[in-house]
Amino acid sequence: MTDSEEAGPMADADVWDSIDRLHAWLDANRAHGGREGLLLRMLKLSEEVGEVAQAVIGATGQNPRKGTSHTWDDVQSELCDVVITAMVALRTLAPDAREVFMAHLAGVTERSLGASSTP
Repeated sequence: MTDSEEAGPMADADVWDSIDRLHAWLDANRAHGGREGLLLRMLKLSEEVGEVAQAVIGATGQNPRKGTSHTWDDVQSELCDVVITAMVALRTLAPDAREVFMAHLAGVTERSLGASSTP
């Protein structure tokens, strides 16, 4: 199986196209624009991270009133929502979000793994 087959129906190249489309859809359907809309889009990240926390608490049964209310698949799904929301937020701030992200990822990789991390 190739890497692209393992990635599923959406190839890596399609990710940023999807983010662009989601960004456009959100902009066309937003209730608030300008600075307020920008801030609300950034705050959406906090909401999504809270949903990760809720799913982890539910998956571990830490709330005695609710018991085990979530699965680790739910946690994975919520983490994906965080990633998508962050990518859309980045796209909101930077039309060239793909390049901004790739440059930042390269810097973090270099800083964390050193020069041996580059092919």
